Amino acid sequence: MSDNASVVVFPSVFTQNKVASLLSNVKKILKIRNQKFQKIRIDDSIIVLDANDPVFASSAINLLYGIERTAIAKCVKNDFDTVVAEITKIGSNLLLKGDKFFVKVEGYSSGYIPKDIEISATSSLIEKTSKLGAKPGIEEKFDKLLYTYLTKSNAYVCIFTDKGLGGIPYNSQNEKIVCGIYDELSAVSCLETIKEGFDVKIIVCYRNQNDLLNLVKILNKIIPRTIQSNLDLEFFKITIKGKSSQSFLKMIETITEILLSVAKLNKVNRISLAISPLIFPQWFIDNNFKRILQKKLFPLFPLSGLDDNLLENAKAIGLGKYLPKIEKLGKMKFNRYTNTQKEIQKCANHALKTRKKISVTIGPNNVHEILDSLKVNH
Repeated sequence: MSDNASVVVFPSVFTQNKVASLLSNVKKILKIRNQKFQKIRIDDSIIVLDANDPVFASSAINLLYGIERTAIAKCVKNDFDTVVAEITKIGSNLLLKGDKFFVKVEGYSSGYIPKDIEISATSSLIEKTSKLGAKPGIEEKFDKLLYTYLTKSNAYVCIFTDKGLGGIPYNSQNEKIVCGIYDELSAVSCLETIKEGFDVKIIVCYRNQNDLLNLVKILNKIIPRTIQSNLDLEFFKITIKGKSSQSFLKMIETITEILLSVAKLNKVNRISLAISPLIFPQWFIDNNFKRILQKKLFPLFPLSGLDDNLLENAKAIGLGKYLPKIEKLGKMKFNRYTNTQKEIQKCANHALKTRKKISVTIGPNNVHEILDSLKVNH
């Protein structure tokens, strides 16, 4: 990797007016991950970082929400001939025998259009790599993408690009919210809450030790996205038995009561509910919605638009193996039940007595640290 390669961060569509928040989060994640950098700046709409180790810095930054993609790139002057020469140089080094390549140029241009560079650089690469048999592909089919982004002063010719997670920056809403994690769907809901720019207070609700072990492993995929070096977590044991749809709904309403209690105790005004109308009946969603309003708090339903794209995002951060359980929920049939508020409150009160609060230093041994703090055999 060239010593003067930069890390380039491309904000997502909805982060264009929140670049300052994203810049702050980039600095935080680099500090948490012990990644040193010499300089960081905003160049038009992108963030550019001169890091000591561009590969590890780029990997750390790509944990963040609010990013369309990250790249490791060479920065040159935004001059037609200079940009074409740099694309040709980098492309010649990246292309292998028989590769199909596609040159893509976007951004600001003056005196020419990006398409002019694409055509000129493609022609130059054909000539330069004739012995390799490299050929131009099309936008829908290629082996290597040679991407360049132009700002008013500079051009960033990418050596490597990586897709980001989208969304908006963590805590860009400047609002605290309580999230409950108790199964795979609620974990995805928590991620979506983070993706929507909230600062999450996480609680974990479990039924037994096996359940707890599984949830802690899932939790380990989520907490690095909170951009905190230390995180306070709360754990509650729920004693609702059975695997029927009725017991499942009873568990969720019990967890809603626990969330209400935690929110009041921590003076948080918002609660995130892992309930989607694509899975749960509307009357059940209404019951939980009304219960939160009764306590004069504000509910958030981050899964109201649950779709394949959301599940793809979960796969991207390592939750892929848990998704079949979410798909099974879509096949579950729900009937109206007769659980009273008194019964739900009784279950919640019992769970609240099992509260265990721990503080975790986020790092590579999160799972062991959490289980050791809870005194769980593993």
